[in-house]
Amino acid sequence: MRVIHPTGKMEAQLRTQGLILIAGVDEAGAGALAGPVVAGAVILPEGHNLAVRDSKTLSQKQREALFDQIYAVAIAVGVGIVHVEEIDAIGIRPANLLAMQKAAEALTQVDHMLVDARRIPAISVPQTAIIRGDQQEYCIAAASIVAKVTRDRFMTQAHDLFPEYNFAQHKGYGTLAHRLAVQKYGRCSLHRESFTIAV
Repeated sequence: MRVIHPTGKMEAQLRTQGLILIAGVDEAGAGALAGPVVAGAVILPEGHNLAVRDSKTLSQKQREALFDQIYAVAIAVGVGIVHVEEIDAIGIRPANLLAMQKAAEALTQVDHMLVDARRIPAISVPQTAIIRGDQQEYCIAAASIVAKVTRDRFMTQAHDLFPEYNFAQHKGYGTLAHRLAVQKYGRCSLHRESFTIAV
């Protein structure tokens, strides 16, 4: 996978307008067969030196290290979680937006939000949707890391409850081993009934 480092161009432009509290928002888990959708919202201070980028281009070890660094230096971090029951009830796209809404609303004060891919309908704060924003803006990349690590930790803990599915390895995504486990053992309470699981 080609590694693209953020430039923070949009955030820098917003700062020239006098905006200070600029939050990046992103989600993780939309394509998984099991587990929640998790979103992160992060406000980074100007002049930080975090080497954040799109979480998909980082190793687990790199993500874990950056997760701790983000929490150490961020002005604010919000997390939103939508669990399986609600995903099945409202659908995956609304669930993604709801998770991002929850993450954004966990922040007490925001001047502007930069959101990966699409706008969040229920938010009154000014926002800008940026396609592949986690590759372009530091705050969105940081949010993607927070979302990914938070979700991965949830699924690793779920492994202890449902070891037959090996959630610690694939985190609920549709690997062949995961699909074969579902074929053998059936679904558990973390599997999304609204998703087709076939080998």
